[in-house]
Amino acid sequence: MTDPDADAAAPTDPDPARPGLRRRSLLSALAGAGTASLAGCPASNGGDGPGDGGDGEDPTPTTSADPETARRLAGRFAPTFAFDAAERWLPTDPRTYTSERDGRTVVDGFDAFDGYTRRYDEASDPPEPTVFYHVVEYGDSPLAVVQFWYYSAFDQFTTNFHWHDWEVLHVFVDTDTEEPQLFVASSHSGRVPNNEHLDPGPDRAPRILSELGSHSSALSLNDRRNSFQRLPLDDLPADITNRALGAIEQLAELPAAYGLPRDEGLRLPYVVPELDDEPIYEHADLPSADRDALVSEALTVRSFDALASPPTDLPARETGFVFAPDGGSSTDDDVDVTYDLVPTRELEDIDEFTGPQLSFEFAIPAFAEDAVAGHITTAGTPWNQERYDDPAADITEPAHRSALSDRYDAVEPPGPINDLVATISETIQSPDAPEDEGVETTDASVEAITLLRSDPVAAPTFRGVAMLRGVEAGDHQLTVNGAGVAPHTEPVTVGDGGEAGGTPADTATSADTDGSNTLTLAGVEGEIPLVPAGEATKVEVDADGADADLETFAVDDDFGGRLYEASVDGPDAVYVHRGGAYTAEVRDVDDAVGAFRVNPSGTDPIRIARPRTGTASLASFVETLVGETTNHLGEVGDDDADEGGGDDTSGGGGTTQTLGGLLRALEAVSGAAGRAAERAESGDRRGSDRALSALASNLERAVERFEGLRDTLPADRAAATDRQLREAQRRANQAAAAEKL
Repeated sequence: MTDPDADAAAPTDPDPARPGLRRRSLLSALAGAGTASLAGCPASNGGDGPGDGGDGEDPTPTTSADPETARRLAGRFAPTFAFDAAERWLPTDPRTYTSERDGRTVVDGFDAFDGYTRRYDEASDPPEPTVFYHVVEYGDSPLAVVQFWYYSAFDQFTTNFHWHDWEVLHVFVDTDTEEPQLFVASSHSGRVPNNEHLDPGPDRAPRILSELGSHSSALSLNDRRNSFQRLPLDDLPADITNRALGAIEQLAELPAAYGLPRDEGLRLPYVVPELDDEPIYEHADLPSADRDALVSEALTVRSFDALASPPTDLPARETGFVFAPDGGSSTDDDVDVTYDLVPTRELEDIDEFTGPQLSFEFAIPAFAEDAVAGHITTAGTPWNQERYDDPAADITEPAHRSALSDRYDAVEPPGPINDLVATISETIQSPDAPEDEGVETTDASVEAITLLRSDPVAAPTFRGVAMLRGVEAGDHQLTVNGAGVAPHTEPVTVGDGGEAGGTPADTATSADTDGSNTLTLAGVEGEIPLVPAGEATKVEVDADGADADLETFAVDDDFGGRLYEASVDGPDAVYVHRGGAYTAEVRDVDDAVGAFRVNPSGTDPIRIARPRTGTASLASFVETLVGETTNHLGEVGDDDADEGGGDDTSGGGGTTQTLGGLLRALEAVSGAAGRAAERAESGDRRGSDRALSALASNLERAVERFEGLRDTLPADRAAATDRQLREAQRRANQAAAAEKL
């Protein structure tokens, strides 16, 4: 996938042997200032490297291989491509669609889209199948890189769709042995790690599994040719050698690479790109295009928020056309199309790929709802990119770059990288809770989309993991969205070079054993639970006019535990599942705590205005919570409840608790909590302390009575009561310890 700013670099001199672009370290390439990039292309911060003492420009570390060597290496390593059965935009030759504009050679998006569609429909075969190659050598080092660039006239993904698309496969080759050292296949933006394989077998040409619509390239190097293996499977090796994430327990062995989601058990719904508020295929400048020119309706939604819940009936990936080089060495017996292998120097007179910006809905929750238009416009030109002359800039796995650096002096070792990571889950009603009184989280059923507000590039999740690589250290706003779920946003603070990062909620930063990665966890202990849109209610905290500066805002469910925690900078909001029973918590800059009971009952937002912290807030919360518990237990209708008599009945030397006795004990708790809140509110420290002491005693008595009745209550009601009483005790203890009335 591509980005609008990738074309910003100065054009390369047409002389293929002339050093051109500045070489930057992996740190500047991956941890830049959020500059947009082409597919799989790391962003750059534009900073000066260890230059030549003049203007900060480094000489490009490579030169172009001579044409004979380039052709020979390209022919040997030319890949086989397996495309999705629903793919419409297959590799073709952009020269067919060039035109002259103000003395410049351009490929117009309308011309390429409409022309390719017309040719495909007329021939019923992919028109002009072409792959372009570029080979560079690293100075005096025995290292060359064969690049295979492939162009599609359009990119339609679940987000980030755009006119034109360039993808690339880098094959790093030792020129002494002519054995491959590393494959790097481009995924999405540089924020998503590429699919890479160190030391691939020397006797097998690379095979690429292209993602539908986006053309992100997954490697397929083992004997299971039409599927992607992220991890070893029985006697099959993995298709990638990227290192595991390791930051979260459940991700300890999950390699950090995009992969191929629709081939890995998760679904990925697509959206219809719009131009001027209409579907692109209805535009007057695309007469040859109709709905069939895009990804099929079976895989498509009109917008993320058009669904009440994530879709469940999206078809899995199936292999369609298989491309192989004309006259190449491919041993595949399933080749449908042979492509021409053409040197990229025949394209370098193209100055620009053009087209107007497209749009899509990407809701961002805030105190007032917002919608952001499309982030992507057109592709850049490969020959104006850093990685065109320095392919090592495209290595997104630090261990791989480190390995090449050990073998070849021409490759710099990796610098530190800041990664932002979280797992994405889905919130559902808990089967252990009474109806509408508890939730839990489960694995996400569809992939989601992540976006940093500081970065124009939206990145997809893989295997339910949100990972943004090369994020600039500092404060960011992270948004997560997806089909059929309510959007989520939270502030995150990304660490740098081992500094602690993240929000006070839970995020932690850890370094890999070689010190090359700083991992910042978003969400709560690295988990961000999303809520089905049809079950979502927004909980807002408005600190305007509060008596203290708030620092954090958190939400806990009785059964699901902590679901949200983030720093507060002005109004904040989060979507919760209507089937839960929640405690909203705030902390101020003095670490004083306030708590508020939240029980959603409809679609109307719940607003906590001017939230207080300290004893009064906490005691008032206990009064509300225990009153809720009392009401629910009163609905049980135990025949032994003695509403007017004693607390219990005696017999056989023991004591049998009754529901009536428990209810009266809970009423005493509520009364004491209410008195403590009133005394604290009026500033009566002594009276508040006495009431809090009575509250603690009454709570202890209520818990004892509950334990005697637990086995006689319905299991879900007993579970809810247990959780609520423990929460009441925790908040009562906080109220007693609070220095602030």
